[in-house]
Amino acid sequence: MNFSMLKLAPRAMAVSCSEDELIVALTDGRSLHVPIAWFPRLAHASPAERADYELLGDGEGVHWAQLDEDISVAGLLAGQGSVEVKGAMA
Repeated sequence: MNFSMLKLAPRAMAVSCSEDELIVALTDGRSLHVPIAWFPRLAHASPAERADYELLGDGEGVHWAQLDEDISVAGLLAGQGSVEVKGAMA
């Protein structure tokens, strides 16, 4: 991947969670909606814990310090959930 591709990669600008979904608003105008069940730490967290996030770098990822959870925008775009979910499915 070259620098121009990295520069154009979508970045997160806001995050919210419902009981069923993780919603990530991207800088290019799209919103990603993925099942919150893909991320057990978020699924089992309180609304206050889910709302306590920070964007990593210039929005290439999201970090929840209280939950020890990190999610990349690239991973979401690729349809990747938590490794905890992958391990349970193996």
